[in-house]
Amino acid sequence: MRKRLSILSWPKPKGGPHHAICHYCDTLHVADPIAEGSRASCVRCGATLYQNRPASLVRVTAFSLTALFLMFAVHTAPFVDMDAAGMRTVLTLPGAAKALIEEGYLIVGSGVALFTIITPLVLAGGLVYVCGPLMFGRCAPGAMFVTRWMSRSEPWNMIEVFLLGVLVSLLKLGHLAQLHFGVGFWAFTALMFCMAAAVAAIDKRELWDRLEVAIAK
Repeated sequence: MRKRLSILSWPKPKGGPHHAICHYCDTLHVADPIAEGSRASCVRCGATLYQNRPASLVRVTAFSLTALFLMFAVHTAPFVDMDAAGMRTVLTLPGAAKALIEEGYLIVGSGVALFTIITPLVLAGGLVYVCGPLMFGRCAPGAMFVTRWMSRSEPWNMIEVFLLGVLVSLLKLGHLAQLHFGVGFWAFTALMFCMAAAVAAIDKRELWDRLEVAIAK
């Protein structure tokens, strides 16, 4: 029975030798293939150079698809329900960004929309688009371009920062109003873990190597 490419050994592009540079001490190493589940370390400082994570493509695709489904709940379901002095307010994540913009906080509202809605969507969607076909040894059209944009958007995925800020704000509001966490809040919490797991499921060096091998076919 033929194994899927996603669980085969990390393919290396033709040519070589391939090299890896330690990001801590700048020591140059020959990037030899390593077994699945193992890592390559710097011979000078011991820092991790790259890792061959188990079933990387399957895991990153599964977590990214889950994140996309969770985003639908985050953007449509109530995030927080507040009761204060007989007045009830239901807040959603897109509604919060819109309200900030309408109140004159254009930069803050745009930041909320960009860093908690648009960037995670681009990152999760890009991972599915690129890694899904790679499981079958194929390269999606424009996969190199999408991967570059994913690398650029990853540092701006600030779901964790936003969630921490929300929790701090809700702790202060708890003395003024009754707060009830909605489905959107719990979906947002699950989304944070799914995005972290998706990004950590595959080494960037492995992703680029698999793309190069798929394109060369």
